Amino acid sequence: MGLPRFGRPKNDDELSSNLYVANCGPAVGLSEDDIASVFCKFGELKGVYAADESGTRVIVSYSEEGSAQAALKALDGLPCPELGGRSLHIRYSVLQPTTQDQVRDLDPVCITASDLSIPGIYLVHDFISAKEEEVTRVFLLPVPSSQELLQAVDCRPWNSLSKRRVQHYGYEFCYDTRNVNTRHCLGELPSFVSPILERISSCATFKNVDSIVLDQLTVNEYPPGVGLSPHIDTHSAFEDLIFSLSLSGPCIMEFRQYQNGDWHPRIASSAVTKTENSDDSNFIRRVIYLPPRSLLLMSGEARYAWHHYIPHHKV
Repeated sequence: MGLPRFGRPKNDDELSSNLYVANCGPAVGLSEDDIASVFCKFGELKGVYAADESGTRVIVSYSEEGSAQAALKALDGLPCPELGGRSLHIRYSVLQPTTQDQVRDLDPVCITASDLSIPGIYLVHDFISAKEEEVTRVFLLPVPSSQELLQAVDCRPWNSLSKRRVQHYGYEFCYDTRNVNTRHCLGELPSFVSPILERISSCATFKNVDSIVLDQLTVNEYPPGVGLSPHIDTHSAFEDLIFSLSLSGPCIMEFRQYQNGDWHPRIASSAVTKTENSDDSNFIRRVIYLPPRSLLLMSGEARYAWHHYIPHHKV
């Protein structure tokens, strides 16, 4: 998913300045800075990168092979107190030949919204927590677990698109016109989303949302490897706040701000702005890890001036 292209050395005895480190990463609460603070003791670091989309494996890249060798010898298979006592599983890794596009993919992966430095982005981890599977009432409403939510969604009819399945509630988004017919309401939102809406309105992370009416819901099911093309959601179809709840698995989302992407939310075209086939490589890029059960809010500048994107990848 747009990650650095590292692989195993061809020979088992081949040394490298890069280490593949399993059992650490943002999905287990360890930031790249946390990991770097441990591995930098063995020599100069070039960087710490996500090894894949799991959030539990990283690549630690040194300037010198000797530094990597010393780190592997000292840390492999042993609990690391500085990283929460986790036992690290380490082997050498080599950087595969890359294109210019892949070189840009070496940007660090953020685990919090503040790390992105994009105004209008908010991320709440464990918005639906694992513990809530045993809780019966929160905010005076029954709060479903993530598994219960998935079951409630999956028992309803799906519409099949070329690479994914979708469900629409409130108002249907028409992919041929890239807009909605506001005169055709599909009815009230399903009951399974009511506790989520209640929690959003009560969440201290989100400012001034208690009076906002959320009347449109799209459920997307992405098979493994299927991503999302770079785009800004249609201005006329969706208003200022867009919430996204991740269920079932994690993903890495990219945000791109193009040099000519001035922020004019109210006068821009009603079509979704897509850049999948654009040759314009002059953009600012930010990358964030979205863990399962997390809720993302895009608003203001983040919603109107930055394209969001989930890279496709082979599985």
